[in-house]
Amino acid sequence: MRKELYFILIGFIVISFHCQPTKVVTTDFRSDWPTNVNRTFIGPDYWTNRLQDWQLKDGRLECVFAGPNRNVNLITRQLSETPGDFQMSVLVGPLEEKAPVNWSGFRFGIQGYFDDYRDSAARGEGIDAGITGDGRLFINDPESPDNPKTSSGEEGILLVLKAEQAGDNYQVELAAFEPGKQQAGASVNATLDSSQVTGILALVSHYAQSPENPDITAAWFKDWQVTGSKIESFPDHAFGPIMWSHYTFSKGILKLSAQMAPVGKEDGDRVILHLQKNGKWVKAAESSIDPMARTAIFKIEKWDNSVDTPYRLTYNFMSPGNKLKEYEWQGTVRREPLDKEEIVVAGFTGNNDLGFPNQDLIKHVIQHEPDVLFFSGDQIYERVGGYGVQRTPVDKSTLDYLRKWYFYGWTYRDMLKDRPSVAMPDDHDVYHGNLWGEGGKKTIQEGTDKEKQDSGGYKQPPEWVNMVQTTQTSHLPDPFDPTPVKQGITVYYTDMEYGGISFAILEDRKFKSAPRALLPKADVINGWAQNKKFNAVKEGDVPTANLLGKRQLNFLQHWAADWSENTWMKVALSQTIFANVATLPEDDLTTDDIVPRLRILPRGEYAPTDVPVADMDSNGWPQSGRNRALRELRKAFVFHYAGDQHLGSVIQYGIDDWNDAGFAFCVPSISNIWPRRWFPQIGRINQSAKMPKYAGDFTDGFGNKITVLAVSNPVFTGCSPALLYDRATGYGITRFNRKTREITLECWPRECDPSKQGTRQYPGWPITIRQMDNYNRKPYGYLRTIEVSGITEPVIQVINKNTREIIYTIRIPGISFAPMVFEDGTYILRIGRSTDGEMKQYDALKPSKEKTDKKLLVEF
Repeated sequence: MRKELYFILIGFIVISFHCQPTKVVTTDFRSDWPTNVNRTFIGPDYWTNRLQDWQLKDGRLECVFAGPNRNVNLITRQLSETPGDFQMSVLVGPLEEKAPVNWSGFRFGIQGYFDDYRDSAARGEGIDAGITGDGRLFINDPESPDNPKTSSGEEGILLVLKAEQAGDNYQVELAAFEPGKQQAGASVNATLDSSQVTGILALVSHYAQSPENPDITAAWFKDWQVTGSKIESFPDHAFGPIMWSHYTFSKGILKLSAQMAPVGKEDGDRVILHLQKNGKWVKAAESSIDPMARTAIFKIEKWDNSVDTPYRLTYNFMSPGNKLKEYEWQGTVRREPLDKEEIVVAGFTGNNDLGFPNQDLIKHVIQHEPDVLFFSGDQIYERVGGYGVQRTPVDKSTLDYLRKWYFYGWTYRDMLKDRPSVAMPDDHDVYHGNLWGEGGKKTIQEGTDKEKQDSGGYKQPPEWVNMVQTTQTSHLPDPFDPTPVKQGITVYYTDMEYGGISFAILEDRKFKSAPRALLPKADVINGWAQNKKFNAVKEGDVPTANLLGKRQLNFLQHWAADWSENTWMKVALSQTIFANVATLPEDDLTTDDIVPRLRILPRGEYAPTDVPVADMDSNGWPQSGRNRALRELRKAFVFHYAGDQHLGSVIQYGIDDWNDAGFAFCVPSISNIWPRRWFPQIGRINQSAKMPKYAGDFTDGFGNKITVLAVSNPVFTGCSPALLYDRATGYGITRFNRKTREITLECWPRECDPSKQGTRQYPGWPITIRQMDNYNRKPYGYLRTIEVSGITEPVIQVINKNTREIIYTIRIPGISFAPMVFEDGTYILRIGRSTDGEMKQYDALKPSKEKTDKKLLVEF
């Protein structure tokens, strides 16, 4: 009877506590949480901080961790900037720990820095109002001695908050009612400026003083109601239970993953993919949800790539009223741009949350109309969203990661749903500062984080690592060789053919050797030699150390020689470039901890004492492993697209000599917590008078030959916040021209609007290179010039007859080509439409020192 009376009274009390007459308004929101579920995901109207600290159980919202500032934000409603009144009520359960510094209740007028509800929900601040552990009501100041005291029982206490406009201010009153009683047990009042009563709303459980075991039901809430003329409704702000989708298309196969919320057993267990055909939705496939990664994965073969195909993902979710409701997420699988002259690939790295949700970046990237999105790694950092990192137990750590991962999807999902994308995890994605994967082994279990990392392998359990990889890579084409590495950790390295471009998707970190044990003289800590007498150029190379490892080198050999019918360009995608493009003051070369504290220089100023560094986290180490990878890549005239280093740069690799291998573009970080720079005082070999001081031929800190064309060093921008805009943040755009075989590289500051006349990229960009420049080795001589008839753009493959090594494979843009070779010998020449079709072969060809007028006429 008391419960029935309580629910009857709520509507009355919200409108008229203290028996004050007021205008009756329609309730804008009521939680009405289902009573038959137990799950982590509260619903699409809410964002929880932290994800693992909240659950919905038997119709109650429970905070299951006694920690500071745990909150659940209502993202589909907010207090408008226009005048009006509002009221809120909720039944609050008693705090487990009665300390007066602990409290639970409301937060309202929540605003973030970037004027976006997502930023507000993640890190916004507002006005707190609630009840403390010792039963005192408060608005804004829970520790005031004047706060009135009330009492609550096991059935909780009803908190009712009312705000009425009074000129430029708001009169706010918070009252407490025992369930079943109409008279307030206590109330407290405050006057607030109108600017404080704008923004989103939340429920809060705050434990400033936590118990010894914080894994308790810290507080609970029931029947949250919000009403009033100041409330605005935004149903399109809902997030979940289908959070977003990724897809790729390659070789006739569509791979699509739906990222789901952590739903409950009582919710649906299948996600259904529908395709639109002839104006109607047709069920195409269904998938179960991965219990850890919360992904549903779809694979459809014989996909029609000639038309845009709208798709719809649907899922049944237990909603208010204990009813399964169908939720959906829609996107479009675009037709493959096989006839498009220019393919545009947008590149991103370093998705730290300063700047979240990156409205400026998204707006600017869309204007380039990218065909493919490439996220090279660090889609999340341990610090994303605040609250640190939880590494154990696995189930809680999984939810900890997923909350951070949801920041990524919440930002980019409107781009991802309609474009193929590649995402690959890097070190921070798996909770490492640096990662030397050592073929998947387990790190040592004792010691500091750096000591664990330096031992090689993964700190987190293999099932957790696989979960991360599933969320980020399950939509990629199937792995080249799916055999797991040590501990059963899965692999994802593969190739993707799209729009005539063949992308090799590499795993930089997984197979890479750890340097500490291999270089005992160096005394390596976190990838840096502590022994100042150690010479990384002369002593740092370990010929047996892995960079990509044998398996990926075998893959590259196969991929470089495979030019199927549509392929006209080869691109390698990886976490980072194969060089160390960074400098530090010459007295600070045993760690890069100083990087975030380095002075940001005005434009045109040059750091006076910087020298190239030897950071073994970069892929400048190991040198022999780096050169083995480059030798395989240049056999297909490969352009290298990557990130990770935080510093935007374009370089050309050198192996035996400068410029004898391919070009690489490292894109700048989206949000840069580690603003590296390149201001070398030493190491310059050749330089044009027109080049800036930091450009030209150099050796990096490991002695690797690199030609630096451009870098995006941090400079003062005058934009706010400076921590976001003065650290050389932005994104990359790479344009591949099928007709000219030119590759145009663009490096855009995130604050610059490319649609505005006069907007400039970072100094030194754009840069245009040619496909053939990616194998710029000086020829020994040339085979006979080929003239082809019957087909255009044939594939040319040159093979050393004695060793059977493929020297290179390329699809030429016309019908004539003079094949170069790099040493004397006898060669085999294969010519055809594609390497998977008819190829004419010519044996025992000898080179001449110069190009000859003698032609090899090839008819098809």
